[in-house]
Amino acid sequence: MHPAPSVVLFSTLSGLGFGFLAFLGWGALNATGWTAFFLWGLGYGLAVAGLVASTFHLGNPKNALKAFTQWRTSWLSREAWASVATLLILAPVALSDIFALGLAQLVGQIGGALALLTVLTTAMIYTQIRAVPRWHHWLTPVMFLTFALAGGAMLSARGWAPILLLTLGAVLFALWKVGDGAFARAGQTMGTATGLDRLGVPAVFDPAHTAGNYLKREMIFVVGRKHAAKLRKLALALASILPAILLLFPLGPWGIALAAFLHLAGALAARWLFFAEAEHVVGLYYGARG
Repeated sequence: MHPAPSVVLFSTLSGLGFGFLAFLGWGALNATGWTAFFLWGLGYGLAVAGLVASTFHLGNPKNALKAFTQWRTSWLSREAWASVATLLILAPVALSDIFALGLAQLVGQIGGALALLTVLTTAMIYTQIRAVPRWHHWLTPVMFLTFALAGGAMLSARGWAPILLLTLGAVLFALWKVGDGAFARAGQTMGTATGLDRLGVPAVFDPAHTAGNYLKREMIFVVGRKHAAKLRKLALALASILPAILLLFPLGPWGIALAAFLHLAGALAARWLFFAEAEHVVGLYYGARG
């Protein structure tokens, strides 16, 4: 799949933002005043920046409003509703922390749960797609949720954040190993893609199109194995190992900021690979797969 920058930014920033909002809603940081204003502003800023980035992938950004109408059948629509509900429910919790109003903790608990539900709906947008075997696996939502929880724990300065970061590394490793053989295990061939498999083994005699089109541009993207291997190591080191090591030392807010910077850089690399390595079965029709 073509790794569009807008979708990479959306899924990475919103995941980190909603993960941090979940911890803030659960009262992980007992802050008030300007400190609370900064922390909640960071959480909302990351989440909203990610959601705004997603609209740039639309041909017409105004179509984003239509996403709210298909909640019965569309995970994208469910994500839209879950994200808005989370931001609205956590707003009074943020104001309560900033102005020390003493709002009931139950509201924050509900908002935190909704934040993780939002991340889950984002993951399900990709997990449900059978035409992309690498994504159609239970490890995909686990990866999204682990990113959110590890990032939220890190920004919340939880003592066990290094454990979650290392767990994230293990999940990424498992996702890559399982994903590498997913397309072959799906049993899809040019014959099944064209419906000619009952007649024999088809081969491409002439291209389906003489010029580029949307499917070839968006659904068929090839990343070199050596390039992917290097990016995997970089993503694993930056998103998981190095931040976990940094957080073992009492470096204070600046240490957390550095760990968060490294983690975000690694998360962007991992998310770019998530899209770049995804093989859509439509590529078989064009002779680009298998």
